[in-house]
Amino acid sequence: MSEYQYYEFQALDRPLSGDQREALRSVSSRARITATSFTNEYHWGDLRGNPRTLVERYFDAHLYVASWGTRRLMLRLPLQRLALRSVHPYGLGHHVETWATRTHLLLDLTSEDEGGDWVEGADVSLASVIGVREELATGDMRPLYLAWLSALSAREAEDDDEEGYQSSLEPPVPAGLGELTAPQSALADFLRVDTDLLAVAAQSSTAAPEPAARLIRKELARLVSALPDEEKDALLVRLALDPEPHLRSELVHRLRETSAPATAPGRRTAARLLDAAHTRRAERHGHAERDRLRARATRLTALAAESDVIWNQAEAHIASKRTSAYDAAVALLRDLREACAHTGHGVDFQQRLGLLRDTYRSRPGLIHRLDSHGLR
Repeated sequence: MSEYQYYEFQALDRPLSGDQREALRSVSSRARITATSFTNEYHWGDLRGNPRTLVERYFDAHLYVASWGTRRLMLRLPLQRLALRSVHPYGLGHHVETWATRTHLLLDLTSEDEGGDWVEGADVSLASVIGVREELATGDMRPLYLAWLSALSAREAEDDDEEGYQSSLEPPVPAGLGELTAPQSALADFLRVDTDLLAVAAQSSTAAPEPAARLIRKELARLVSALPDEEKDALLVRLALDPEPHLRSELVHRLRETSAPATAPGRRTAARLLDAAHTRRAERHGHAERDRLRARATRLTALAAESDVIWNQAEAHIASKRTSAYDAAVALLRDLREACAHTGHGVDFQQRLGLLRDTYRSRPGLIHRLDSHGLR
């Protein structure tokens, strides 16, 4: 597997100017640069610019994938849409970092897995996860909670600090963890969120609020009427002056605030969540093993019921005197031996196998194959 890195940047709120594109060209002469994007792949070498700096200056989203297991997503949102104080509880080491510039909030979400689940030529792009940026702007904190879960699993793998986990509380629990949106599901996959950890975390999550796009007119009218008149007047003035790109998401955020709360205080410790996930995983594996054994028993019982047919098929293969046919006959007899042992007819199988070996003892190729598979 060759070394591989993929960088993708997107400008969403406003296009890049000509001067900005020219400045970005100095960062990479090979990158695909448009008025809204910067994309490059490396099979050797590296990007000359610092991704954090590029996002701070030019872009609203950045995705990075490396063949050695690193996955990274960076998002930039105007401070009016998402405040640093609201995302700070979800930070966890270098896996979930947040900081603010004069005008924007930035999120840096990272997953590392040196075990290497990389598939060369895999389709990776921002398109599948970029929707979480708008969700965050409307007050949906599920993407940040997912990032925290990913970081918690990573920290457990890196540092077995039992005392720290016992004293560390989870951040506010967003509504709707049990019913993720498509971008959130893609983010969970991208950050390698443990499915068992997510399932136990979702047990304390209330139902997701109805998206504004699906609210009926009557309900929307009720929510809008609950806004102070001064705030409604200000929103209308802003709409009349300039169609700001985030005006709708800001309104949706405010409407959600006037209805049910989007999060509930986190009450569980990190240790409790991790222990519950381990228990669930063990139970799930136990159920899977029992299902596998039941399916095997059913298959073997059905196979034993067809023993005469299988013996005839095996002998037909042997009669052809072809090497490949010998292999097919041996495969049938191996399966039948297991089926007869399962149903208590092992002695009958051995007696019939002895007759078959006597009949074809002059076929050394067949006898050698039977011996090598324990069919004696």
